[in-house]
Amino acid sequence: MKLVKLAAFYLLGVFGIICISVFPEFMIGAGLSNPTAYFTNLGEFLITFIQPESWVYDVPMSSGEYSLIDTLWDPFIYSLQILLGALLLGFSLAFLFAFAANFLPQKFLQLIKRCLDFLESIPDIVVAALVQTLMIYLFKTYDIELFRVASYMEDKAYALPTITLAILPMISLFKILLLMIEEEFAKDYVIFLKSKGIRKTAILVMHILRNIIPTTFHHTKVFIWAALSSQFIIERIFNVHGISFFILESFSPMTIAASLILIFTPFFLIFQLADLWLHRAEEYNAETILKAQRIYTPKTFFRNLHNSFIHFDWKKLRPWKYAANILRTLYAYIKNWKITVGSLFFIVLICASMIYSVTTNDHIDQASIVYEKDGATIKSTPPHSPPEPFLLGSDGQGFSMLDMLIIGAKYTLFFGLLIALLRVFIGLLGGVMFAFVFGSKRQKWIEKTVDSIHFLPLSLVAYILLRPILTELQSGFAYSLTERIVLEIIILTILVVPLTSVLLGNEIKRVLNYEFIKSAQVLGGGRWHIFRRHVFPHISARMTVLFGQQFIQVLIIFMHLGIFNLFFGGTNISFGLVQDPPRSISYEWSGLLGSTTNALSSGNYWLIGWVLLGFMLSIFAMQFIIYGVKEVQQTKEGIVYHFRKQKKNRLSHKASSKYEADRNSFQWVYKSGAN
Repeated sequence: MKLVKLAAFYLLGVFGIICISVFPEFMIGAGLSNPTAYFTNLGEFLITFIQPESWVYDVPMSSGEYSLIDTLWDPFIYSLQILLGALLLGFSLAFLFAFAANFLPQKFLQLIKRCLDFLESIPDIVVAALVQTLMIYLFKTYDIELFRVASYMEDKAYALPTITLAILPMISLFKILLLMIEEEFAKDYVIFLKSKGIRKTAILVMHILRNIIPTTFHHTKVFIWAALSSQFIIERIFNVHGISFFILESFSPMTIAASLILIFTPFFLIFQLADLWLHRAEEYNAETILKAQRIYTPKTFFRNLHNSFIHFDWKKLRPWKYAANILRTLYAYIKNWKITVGSLFFIVLICASMIYSVTTNDHIDQASIVYEKDGATIKSTPPHSPPEPFLLGSDGQGFSMLDMLIIGAKYTLFFGLLIALLRVFIGLLGGVMFAFVFGSKRQKWIEKTVDSIHFLPLSLVAYILLRPILTELQSGFAYSLTERIVLEIIILTILVVPLTSVLLGNEIKRVLNYEFIKSAQVLGGGRWHIFRRHVFPHISARMTVLFGQQFIQVLIIFMHLGIFNLFFGGTNISFGLVQDPPRSISYEWSGLLGSTTNALSSGNYWLIGWVLLGFMLSIFAMQFIIYGVKEVQQTKEGIVYHFRKQKKNRLSHKASSKYEADRNSFQWVYKSGAN
């Protein structure tokens, strides 16, 4: 029976991949003018897909047809070797470092955690650019070639892409292992083992590592999901002709479907079979949840919601009270300096960008040729290096990098925040339905189905869906600017909504498991009252953290799409004899990343250095907000984050421990009944 369910989930995943594969052809053809044509294209492709003789790899403007599996198999193995090698290297180093770090003093361990927080925020593009730049510098300066910088013809690059891809998973797993090991050391069984005289090394190897391996295994889904998207970019930067290269070259529904299925299948089978072997226990088994699931069906849920809205006593509504509560809550968070600094970064940058656009009408300075003071000697030609003629230099056409960064800030940051907000808000609605409407069996099916998203590269899927929308053809764009922006927002939101819905749904179920929820129900509290007064306040901090994480993920997708010349709002392409580089319609920041490879190889690092710095500062600012929210929330729960006060208290405790008692140190205490 379990194998039958496994096959059903796999077929659902394959069907989802087929739906993704048909979408680009539909948008190029009928598009929004005839939405029902999508189902026609889907049906026709399903009929074609089940016929093995139709599995053909074809390339536009080429008359040749080749076997699809034979063409994709070797590139797939090449990509899989790099990915598995990177995961094996990263995970092995993470376990080794986590084991060794626990023998360091607590002061150094805290410093390592802070460094890991910083390193985890660095985007994969920055890591790849720094590694490749270092290799080029060593070769040009010292004639040392440690690793092959890029693949060329039959000379394939293995080591450097593998090492680069392994860095971020290693950092993330290292951080999580430290936290889990620290949590295990605080448990009673470890204290008991220490009391028996067992050494720390034996406790780590024989008990703690064995206990955290199942949890670590399930955490690896997120790391693999991020690594799949990172590989899509690293293959481009290191000129690796892996599976993604052949997807972009053909870009037909059959090639897309076959490639995504090849990527999806091995990881799906590994994790699903491992779940069957581990027999993971249920996380939530609350009587309150089961009772809610027996009583409420989707029909009754929406009927009760409609009745509650109609019969609500609007006269009792006091909007100023809610506003006062919101302001009171915001003040509690704004007092945290990290939240204030992070928020001011976005407010100041977006406002400055809007003011600049209004006052200058999006003017960008341009300098074709810069002459010396004599007016005859050429000083520089585009791209101009900083600080002359522009503070941050110019691009290949002589446009000021500073002006483009200022103009594009409002589009990059505002729409990134908007997409993250939509993901969390729609995910909250889905989470409420997941927790209150669906029964336990349906919840299991939804979790298993949504879990399959972790085995597809998110950036590659976003590229597949957005390429027919954002790319300009010789006849112009297929959709208007407003349509392109709205469609991109919708697609980037929907891709992650299932995951955020399940995540927030599980958070709601966790809160419903608390004892005070039962007390509120006994006292007559309704569902809306319980959600508004009890559930939502408990998950609000988690939603804020999730919002920050989604914003960072959106920025990373923007960067990935920018490497492949898919810019927010559309990519302007010239089709003349002398073609200019692709340009962004809105000058948003990902539009400045299209020339990454050329910038690194030519030494014009400012072409991407400033825009990468802008992305990194935005990520760091959001990380400040996330850390600040965690500090405020955990301070409410009794965890103190004021290290200076802790240090002061420790010093005062040491001073008091040296105190010697004398006869004046004691005083008589009146005791009732004493003579």
